[in-house]
Amino acid sequence: MPLALFVAALAIGFEQLVQWRYGPMGIIAIVALTVGLKARSTLISGIGAVILVMLLAQSG
Repeated sequence: MPLALFVAALAIGFEQLVQWRYGPMGIIAIVALTVGLKARSTLISGIGAVILVMLLAQSG
């Protein structure tokens, strides 16, 4: 149980970091990437990855 709690806290912290740094589009990209990977859908995960790359390239 403590490991699950730690993982949940880590996920929430990561989500807040992405929200703070990249805004709502960052959250959409992370969700699309995660859902695509879990569903084994290359289209959805690819869309999420492309959005993340565009956000990272824009901030650099």
